Amino acid sequence: MSAPDGLSRRGMFVKLGLLFNATVGAVLAVPIVRYILSPVARERTPGSDWLSLGALGEFPEGETRLATYRSPGAYPSDGETAKIPCWVRRMDGEKFQVFAINCAHLGCPVRWFPQSGLFMCPCHGGVYYSDGSRASGPPERGLFEYRYKVEQGNLLIQAGDMPTPGVPTARLINISKGNLPCG
Repeated sequence: MSAPDGLSRRGMFVKLGLLFNATVGAVLAVPIVRYILSPVARERTPGSDWLSLGALGEFPEGETRLATYRSPGAYPSDGETAKIPCWVRRMDGEKFQVFAINCAHLGCPVRWFPQSGLFMCPCHGGVYYSDGSRASGPPERGLFEYRYKVEQGNLLIQAGDMPTPGVPTARLINISKGNLPCG
């Protein structure tokens, strides 16, 4: 039983199977290739990682407030999940501290308790003083800080690489050594 053009039924099914497998392979390869090439495809201009947290008036002196910014690496389809929270502490005038919300132990989100003046991690009991330094618990260091600057009445932070314990570019700013973040 062969077809008039010399293609057998078995040969036709083999070719259809190969075509189907090639199509599935191509569909699965697209997101993998997109992931691998995404750092190359994204255009980054110097200074583009400075993001606004809001007007200075939103951060009263002597208070710590939760603020959010949109991740610079987000896609439009990311929606609300692209918003990254951070803690902003305004000491006086234009002196700020902006902390990553993540505990330096395993990255759980810390909460601010103004009654006690402490940041506390609900996961493993990490506690930080209001200046972000370690108070107690398993974290071996203080909270990670973002660099900041004030421009035209707005507080800007340098975002991009999320500070985490495993990223070598993450900085720990130690106030006692005089390493204050500045613009």
